[in-house]
Amino acid sequence: MTTMTHSLTKNHVHSTKRVGILGGGTAGATIAIRLAALGLDTYLFEKNKSLIDGPPMCHLHAGGNLYREIPDEDCVALLKQCIDILRLYPYTIDVRPTVFAVPTRDEGLPEDLLPRLDILTEAYRDLIAQDANNKVLGDPEDYYQLYSHEQLIELSERHQVAVPSTVDEWMIPVAKYLDLNKVKFPLIVVQEYGWNIFRLAASAQLALEGYEHAHVFTDTQVKQVMPVDCENCSNADHHVTKWRIDYQQTFSQQATHAEPESIEVDYLINACGFRTGVIDDMVGVKVTRMVEFKSSYITHWDNAGGQIPEIIVYGSRGTPEGMAQLTPYPGGYFQIHGMSKFITLFDDGLVASSKDSAQPKLPPQYVHYIEDGWDKAPLQARSQQAIDYVAEFVPTFHSARTVGNALYGGQQIPGQDDTLRVADVSLYSNIRYARAENVKASSTLIAADQIVDELTTLGLIDNDTPANRNRYAHEWPYLVHNDSLIIDEVARVLAEERGFPLAMANVNHGIREKTLDDLSPDEA
Repeated sequence: MTTMTHSLTKNHVHSTKRVGILGGGTAGATIAIRLAALGLDTYLFEKNKSLIDGPPMCHLHAGGNLYREIPDEDCVALLKQCIDILRLYPYTIDVRPTVFAVPTRDEGLPEDLLPRLDILTEAYRDLIAQDANNKVLGDPEDYYQLYSHEQLIELSERHQVAVPSTVDEWMIPVAKYLDLNKVKFPLIVVQEYGWNIFRLAASAQLALEGYEHAHVFTDTQVKQVMPVDCENCSNADHHVTKWRIDYQQTFSQQATHAEPESIEVDYLINACGFRTGVIDDMVGVKVTRMVEFKSSYITHWDNAGGQIPEIIVYGSRGTPEGMAQLTPYPGGYFQIHGMSKFITLFDDGLVASSKDSAQPKLPPQYVHYIEDGWDKAPLQARSQQAIDYVAEFVPTFHSARTVGNALYGGQQIPGQDDTLRVADVSLYSNIRYARAENVKASSTLIAADQIVDELTTLGLIDNDTPANRNRYAHEWPYLVHNDSLIIDEVARVLAEERGFPLAMANVNHGIREKTLDDLSPDEA
């Protein structure tokens, strides 16, 4: 990877085709890895100081079990995508189960989820049959397990294990701390692992550093994109074969006052996340979308007694009794979602595009939070509300304390359905433009594949190459040259830069050591 600190002009001599990617979140960084590996000169522009610093994430969504409202086929898609992305970013995963509980106040029943879980188990079994190296979530027979009230009472009387190694041992603290009078039985335990945003950012950075064709501009603001070679530009069905990207680097006082610099590319990819509509307006593409500001809160709890699984208590999204989610990190830190409008969601946090602009307009307060950080008082208030919300079901969690930070950001949602969870990319062949529109980060590698197919159709790359076949075998060069210790080091730097506890850059159980060492040698 080359971090660019100098001008790139149209006079720059180059033999390969160029692709410009606007936005260095999970989508932009993953697409850049995919394209740079194929030998395309790939230019990635990100306004922040580092890659992948966006909306909150906590786990892989290995089957969409959080979302009772989405169809089974979307759940199968999420399962496939999470396995795919896990094999690109294996050092980002914390191997621990997720416990799903239906509260007594909820109209649903745990049994309602069992047909879906059986579908997902079979889908996982099929994926392993296709490729033994897809076995990254444990045995299919262990994909989910059920625990009765009687089993939990028995487990509650056992001594807690500081470092669990069996599902029973993981369930001991659940049995001890969860208020069993407030949930229905059975509880469901799923092999849905944690996903660490600091380690994801570190992995993407290290991966891109290994490609000579990857050029990363951080601390860089894209000012304008303009068509260069355009046929019938006044016609709706016009054709563009080159784009000019005007950008300005902002990492120094001197650069702030400099004139924007420019680069021409043969293909343009919009991966700007919640700001995607800004580029759509520049390009002249009409599209309907929503943007939602969301936040999760970081707390510290000394009384967990050791490692615990993630605990999800179902609820109706957006109501005062929305889903509660307690996500563990090393060192006693916990991330909390409460899917109500006084914790994770916001009264005016969901906005839609208009007939005049493809960019939904968040209230200025939320833009201020995204760009400058949370104001102290509302952050403290919502963090405490999050603790109280979880403590309704985990009473001893009342002793947790706020730590003055949150994971937050704007999430784009294509179309008009705010329950949409599976989306990848939109392609505009006539103007050589693609828009990544991932609701879930696990969809980004699929989006990259669709862009590769599009570039092949346009004649910009040859699809049948060893590098492209390596992608489908998940032979990523950076995995050979890096290990979890290097990821640790870079992730801790990123956590510190972003104002988070260093422990949150680590995992309790790395999947590399636990799972991938058992796979075939060519996956080293």
